[in-house]
Amino acid sequence: MSKADPISLSFHDSCLRMSDVQLLHGPRWLNDQILSFYYEYLSHVKYKNNNDLYFIAPEVTQCMKYMDDSELEMLFEEHDAANKPFIFFALNDNGNTEAGGTHWSLMVLSRPEKTFFHFDSYGNNNTGPSMELMTKVKDLLGVRQAKFRPMRCLQQANGYDCGIHVICMTDHIADYVNRYEVVEGLPTLHIDTVKAKRAELLKLIISLGGKD
Repeated sequence: MSKADPISLSFHDSCLRMSDVQLLHGPRWLNDQILSFYYEYLSHVKYKNNNDLYFIAPEVTQCMKYMDDSELEMLFEEHDAANKPFIFFALNDNGNTEAGGTHWSLMVLSRPEKTFFHFDSYGNNNTGPSMELMTKVKDLLGVRQAKFRPMRCLQQANGYDCGIHVICMTDHIADYVNRYEVVEGLPTLHIDTVKAKRAELLKLIISLGGKD
């Protein structure tokens, strides 16, 4: 497997193989590895010095669905999650512990607003999984009274761009809360940002020493 599909880039806790990077040449559905890489980049590079933001990679979000409270508590303590004003959960509709799922969406906890905001580029497709995750984590994060709020957002124009939308929305929201410290008032994401993102990600991977 490794010889046939060599590593393109190892970056902190993420590992991209050539087959993962090829997904960015599109039109392809993005997998966990691409989203995880970008969340590692946001955590360790772009927002390295911002302790207000906590980006939870999709494979961790998936595991959270099946962790008991003591495991979740350990994870949150390790990352000081109870004191993070903004937490980003990249999640999909996968209903079991194996890799899979067909749709990505983004849930953001805004502690200042006591709200879990949900951004779904395909209607309300992932409302169920996101509400289940919120119910599971809110007590442990000390936001028992937090409400769930589905947000109107830019909708994907095809069946495969949900992952790119999650990456772009994460960027968009992180930049906004970094400046304004709330999610309320977030302007709509522009379609040109989504269209340009695959090429930007390829450039980023190469700039970090990855192979295309």
